[in-house]
Amino acid sequence: MNIGKGEQFAPAFLEISPNNRMPAIVDPDGPDGRPISIFESGAILVYLGEKTGRCFPREPRARYDVLQWLMFQMGGVGPMFGQAGHFTRYAPEKIPYAIERYTNETKRLCRVLDGRLADREFVAGEYSIADMAIFPWVHAAAQTVGALDTMPHLARWVAALHARPAVTRGLAVMNDVRRPAEMSEETRSILFGARQLAGQ
Repeated sequence: MNIGKGEQFAPAFLEISPNNRMPAIVDPDGPDGRPISIFESGAILVYLGEKTGRCFPREPRARYDVLQWLMFQMGGVGPMFGQAGHFTRYAPEKIPYAIERYTNETKRLCRVLDGRLADREFVAGEYSIADMAIFPWVHAAAQTVGALDTMPHLARWVAALHARPAVTRGLAVMNDVRRPAEMSEETRSILFGARQLAGQ
């Protein structure tokens, strides 16, 4: 889906993702052998982890360790890093309070991760869906807020994930259509303005 062109408002996509956001998936071989659609990255990761038996432990203690860091991404990292990116890169008006507020919270969350990674290779034991959920946000925001310069454990983790072939392939997806910081008014309306709010 090219969200800069408004493809997320197509009725067929809204059947899969009623919040008109990505990611969303359709698994043709769902739990009962019939197709299933799932939206929201956390739900998708849990579903795929359970279905494949990979990157999501079955042992309860390890499982809840992964789940709490997945929720850390969903409730903190995603929203805060997203707002920091919006107000520093895309907002038509530079609002110092918003930039400072969300940039500082992004740095704070990076410090939490740096502390967590001080004595472990990955966020929750073995490489897991928690790392998968958190990494794209840190990858996109860390240079903007300068986090990796002063957080050696987080920097080591980012480098380790960058070295994973599947991560490299994932980062390359849709490179040709990623939106630049400078965008047309039509694209801005689709992503952040009247068209986005109207949902059409």
